[in-house]
Amino acid sequence: MGVNREVKRSFWVKLVGAPIAMFLFAYALVPLYDVLCEITGFNGTTGKIDQESNFVVDENRKVNVNFFAATMPGFPVQFYPKDVSMDVVPGKFYSTSYIAKNNSGKEIIGQAVPSVAPTDAAANFRKLECFCFNKQVFKPGEEVEMPIRFVIEPGMDEHIKDVSLSYNFFKLES
Repeated sequence: MGVNREVKRSFWVKLVGAPIAMFLFAYALVPLYDVLCEITGFNGTTGKIDQESNFVVDENRKVNVNFFAATMPGFPVQFYPKDVSMDVVPGKFYSTSYIAKNNSGKEIIGQAVPSVAPTDAAANFRKLECFCFNKQVFKPGEEVEMPIRFVIEPGMDEHIKDVSLSYNFFKLES
């Protein structure tokens, strides 16, 4: 009888423990995936730098950066880039901004998620300042200019001549 009881207990521990272990593993995958995307530029995720670095600048090389904006359906904030495109020299820092206007009569909280295409360019697109680093709070009727400061690292593949930076704004529950 003692052996049978041990087998039953082992069975129940495995039966209950397996789903708990799977849940914890799945929960840990989200931050691990974010770190992987940050390091590799996978899925169009751009990198962040903490301070301006000195890069070798090749004035003869130009890359066209196009800016796009989208919002989640039902998100009552008008959102668009101030500049639709700019020619940049890899290694130099540039600034632009996006405009957001809350068209509702209540406070809205949102978060922008960036994406860079082509994927090969994402690993070399670095931001020093970006509204996407933090959640944004929009007061009723408020219009806000949200800056970004970025650099394309000179190590980006020479065949890449056009880069698209897009943001998708999502509503966060307060």
